[in-house]
Amino acid sequence: MHSCAGVPSVVAVRLWTVRGRELDWRRSPLPGNPRCCCVRECQSPVLTGALAGGAPVPIGWGVPLQEVAARMKVMYERVAGIDVHKDMVKVAIRSPGEKPWTRKTEILEFRTFYGVLQEMARELRKRGVTHVVMEASGVYTEPVYYALAEQDFTQVAVINPAHAKALKGHKTDARDCARLAELFECGLLRGSYIPPAELKEVRDLTRYRMKTVQARTSEIQRLGKALESAGIKLGSVASSITGTASTAMIEALIDGERRGGVLADLAIGRMRAAGKLTDLSMALAGRFTEHHALLCRLHLDRIAVFDDAVDGLDKRITGKAARWQREAGLLTSVPGFGNVVAQAWLGEIGPAPHRHFATCDKLASWVTLCPGNNISARKRKHGRTGDAGTYIKPMLVQAAWAAIRVRGRLQARYNRLVRRFGGDKNPGAKKKAITAIAHTLLKIAYQVLKSGTPYQEPGADFYTRRESPEHKQAWLERQLQRLHPGCTITVTISPPEAALPPRG
Repeated sequence: MHSCAGVPSVVAVRLWTVRGRELDWRRSPLPGNPRCCCVRECQSPVLTGALAGGAPVPIGWGVPLQEVAARMKVMYERVAGIDVHKDMVKVAIRSPGEKPWTRKTEILEFRTFYGVLQEMARELRKRGVTHVVMEASGVYTEPVYYALAEQDFTQVAVINPAHAKALKGHKTDARDCARLAELFECGLLRGSYIPPAELKEVRDLTRYRMKTVQARTSEIQRLGKALESAGIKLGSVASSITGTASTAMIEALIDGERRGGVLADLAIGRMRAAGKLTDLSMALAGRFTEHHALLCRLHLDRIAVFDDAVDGLDKRITGKAARWQREAGLLTSVPGFGNVVAQAWLGEIGPAPHRHFATCDKLASWVTLCPGNNISARKRKHGRTGDAGTYIKPMLVQAAWAAIRVRGRLQARYNRLVRRFGGDKNPGAKKKAITAIAHTLLKIAYQVLKSGTPYQEPGADFYTRRESPEHKQAWLERQLQRLHPGCTITVTISPPEAALPPRG
């Protein structure tokens, strides 16, 4: 690598050569170009699989501009592929070669200071680049994306790394960015949904709220372990060890009270039932020492800090999401969707998912809340959901658990799925069913936002009514209409006596 004139000193440039590669001379399908040089074996399963018969065909830097791999057409003339890292980025620029009908690749390297990234964007525009593609690399991708967004590129795409994974044993930073440029110039990569700046703020706050709630839950679990270690079985009697009465009992233990009857007398509400008071007095008698008091004090203080943090985040999120009050109202009409889930949806997916995802199935695939396809020899095997949707998927599952507690269509569907997957005594059946309910909630929310009308509950007998004879007849009539468009269908139902043969 070396610095070139006209390029900032922070940029290193290298032309991609064919040294060390297998050369293959072959006849070109285009007239006037009898043979193509500098051809290398294609290492892209995407490109290889797209060819007729699936046979690998050499692809080279010197192949015609309009065609790659004999049938892969170049859709964008000047493309840049970026491999993003923490301290540097590799940029591969694909452009027409010096000879007619050829392509060349140029590799550049930039540092990741924001001023340098802005200079990189300007340099790419000077070179005539119109389309830029990069793999999603978490938080490191964001400054690169926003620096490129300041220029007037036709498209800046951030793709899933799984769509352009390099082959094992052939991975370098230069190969990664060049491979992205190769695939993108042929239209084989699709960019992910990137929210606008105002929605990005809501997303950051809702994600931080989720992490804060998770940290609070961990602290409550540590408090429960400290009590169990001291022989205090409060969690076996009370539904929550952080409720008002439970907290008062723990505070009394910390202050030095050890008598179970006195501690049990702090119970309020339903905990004061005769049977519960007896159990409480026995559960609160243990070997609670000064060390356990210190641990409980630390845990309670941390829980109070997290409670205040969650309350503050709720207020900030509500203020940020106020401009989408109408969409939030539509989402809260869906069973199981509260303010927290609706705000998480707005931050992760946005108020208008139909503008970025053509169908609800594509949205479910993006969230990886739909089962994967694994079919071989006409047998459908188990297909797991993916790992994406780290923040929105748990929220939808949480909403699904709340939705099935209300009598309605979703509860009926959950019960049907549990019976189909193995019954109530099978924990795996419940998990599969609740994932399916979360998938249904996602599709309902998509349609609610697309249509702009609140959700209307079809009722708990939705599936029973759907399987009625009248419904089946209407479905059959629709099928006949599809087979014979424009025809008139008349259904005549004769009584059973008319169908009998006449007696001789």
